[in-house]
Amino acid sequence: MTGQGNPFMRDSAAHLPPEVLLAGAPGLRILNPMRNFISSLLGSLAALVLFFGAGVVGCIVLLVIISSAGEKKVVLEEGSYLVLDLSTNITDAPPLIDLSALTGNHREVTQLRTLTKALRAAARDDRIAGVVMVGSLQPAGLGSGPAALREIRQALLDFKSTGKPVKAYLTQASTSDYYVASVADELSIDPFGAILMPGLVSEPLFIAGALKKYGIGVQVARAGNYKAAVEPFVREDLSPENREQLQALLDDIWAGLLTDIGAARGLGVEQIQAVVDSEGMIKPTVAAQARLVDRVIYRDVFLDELKELTGRKGGSEPFKQVALASYANLVPMNREGGRPEKPGRVAVVYAEGDIVDGEGETGQVGGSRFARELRQLRQDDAVKAVVLRVNSPGGSATASEEIQREMRLLQAVKPVVVSMGSYAASGGYWISTYSDRIFAEPTTITGSIGVFGLLFDVKTLANEHGVTFDSVKTGRFADALSISRPKTEPELAVIQGVVDWIYDEFLGKVAESRKLERSFVEEIARGRVWSGQAAKELGLVDEMGSLTDALRHAAELAELGSNFRVSEFPRKKELAEAIVEMVERVKPAGAGVGLFAKTVRRWEHEAGVLRSLNDPRGLYARLPLGFDLN
Repeated sequence: MTGQGNPFMRDSAAHLPPEVLLAGAPGLRILNPMRNFISSLLGSLAALVLFFGAGVVGCIVLLVIISSAGEKKVVLEEGSYLVLDLSTNITDAPPLIDLSALTGNHREVTQLRTLTKALRAAARDDRIAGVVMVGSLQPAGLGSGPAALREIRQALLDFKSTGKPVKAYLTQASTSDYYVASVADELSIDPFGAILMPGLVSEPLFIAGALKKYGIGVQVARAGNYKAAVEPFVREDLSPENREQLQALLDDIWAGLLTDIGAARGLGVEQIQAVVDSEGMIKPTVAAQARLVDRVIYRDVFLDELKELTGRKGGSEPFKQVALASYANLVPMNREGGRPEKPGRVAVVYAEGDIVDGEGETGQVGGSRFARELRQLRQDDAVKAVVLRVNSPGGSATASEEIQREMRLLQAVKPVVVSMGSYAASGGYWISTYSDRIFAEPTTITGSIGVFGLLFDVKTLANEHGVTFDSVKTGRFADALSISRPKTEPELAVIQGVVDWIYDEFLGKVAESRKLERSFVEEIARGRVWSGQAAKELGLVDEMGSLTDALRHAAELAELGSNFRVSEFPRKKELAEAIVEMVERVKPAGAGVGLFAKTVRRWEHEAGVLRSLNDPRGLYARLPLGFDLN
C-alpha cells in the first residue's frame, strides 16, 4: 500500500521542530591499464574500509560520551501539560538503544507501549493538567500503522475520561495525524495549514514489463488465487481477485477510521465522506465549517493560551510542560498496575518485521533467534504467561514453522496470548494460531493464508551480454533451482508440489488450532487478506482489543491478579552491548543463506578468483571456476 504498506496517506510537508513550536520561537601515466584499474579499485576499497572503520570508532566514542553524560533530570511542575509530539515513528518493539539524548526530549522512534503507558499514568498524576498534541507522524517500515494509532486514541480517550482536557494543534495533517488528533476536546489548525485526507489507496508497483525488457525470466508457483505477492513480477495490473480483496480491505479500514472520527467529532460518516470527496486537501476554513476542527488560529495564539492556562501569561517562559518522552522515564515499564500482588511475571515478545530464516537482522524476525527466545521463556519458571505481539507481513514458511513449533511447546506449559498489531498476515498469522486467545484491532491486516514461490532466471540477460552456462549433474533435478535458465515443466511440477504441500499443512494447522472445519478454512483462506474485524467474524481471531488487553488477559489466565510484572523481549540493550553487537553483525555483501544471497556470493567468489589469476605466463593448477558441490 502507499507509503511502505501503511494504508494511511502520509504527510510529506515540512513542519517546525517541536522545540521551536513549544518555545514559541519564529521559526600518471598509464603503464598497464588493467593493473592501473585494479590498483585504483583496491585503493578505493581500502579508503572506504578506513572511512567505515573511522566512522564506527567515531560513532562509538560519540555514543559513549552521550551515555556517560546521562539524561537530564525530569522537572515536573504542578499544572504541567504533557506534550505528545507525533513527529516520530511508532513501533511495537522497543528500539535497540535509546538515542533520545541526541535530540533532546524528541525520539525518532517511540515504542507504542511506552506511549500508551505514559498517557495512562498521566491520567492518574495530579501534576499533569492535560495533554497537548503537536507534530506530524513520521512512519517508516511497519511503524505507525492503523492498529497502533487506534491504541493511542484509546489511551487518549482513557485520559479524557478523568476530566482532564486534550488539546491538539495541526499544521499539515495527514490522515494518520488527524485520526489521532480528532479525539481532542479542542482541535485547532493553522490558518495556512490543511488536512490532507483524500481517502485510502493501494497502488502496487508492477515490474513484470521491466523484467521482461531486461531479459529476466520469472516463473511462479502459488497456492491460493488471492495470494497476490507474485503479481508485481508477472502482471502489469491487478488481478480481479486481488482488486476484490484490496477494495474490501480498504473499505473496512476506511469505514473504521471514519466511524472513530465521527464519534469523536459528533459527525456522521456520510458527512465526513462528503467533505473528503469534495475537498481531498481540506482547507482550514472548510475544516472549521464542517466541524472537523474547532478553531483556525495562529501558533502564537495557541501558545499564549497555554501560557495563561498554566499561570505564565505575559511571561517570557513557555507554558508549563513536560515532553512525553521525558515523562515516560518516570513510568515503570516493568509492571502493569500498582505493586505486583504475586510472584512471577508476564513476558511480552515482539515479532515485528519480515520473518526470515536464521538469526535475522535488526528489524527482522529471525526464525532461529526467535524460537530460541521462546524456548528460554518456556524454561523460565518465573515467566507465568507469554504475550506474542505480532506486527509482521510474514515471510519464510520454514522460519514461521520453526517459531510456531516453539509456540505450541510453550502453550503446553503456560498460557500464551497473541496480540496482533497493524499486520499479522501470512507467516505472521502462521505463528499466531496456536494460542489461548488472539486479540486484534478492527484495522489489523491479517489472514493471507497462502503460499507462493518466485523463480527467476537470467538466461536471456546473460546471453545478450555474451555470458552462457553449461553444467553436468548427477540427478534429474540437481539444477532445478538454478537461475541460469527457465524451469522445465517437470521441475515446475515438483516446486508446485512443495508449495501445495506447505499450503495444505497451513490449512490444517489453522483448522486444528482455531477449531474450525477444514472445508471452511479452505474457503476463507486462498491467500486472501482480511481486516481484523472481518477476521473476528470468520473465527480467525477471538476478540477486538489492544496489547494492554492481551497482557491483562494473560495475567488473568496465569492468576497473577490485576497488578503484575512485565518483561519485554527482545530486551533493550545496554549501550556498550549494543555497540559490540552492531559491529559484530556487520557482514560482507551477499552474506546469508537464501538462494539469492548464495547467487551473489557465487559471483563475488568467481570475481575474486579472476583477480587472483596473476601468473606472468598465465599457467595455473586449480579447480575449474564454479566448481561447487553444495
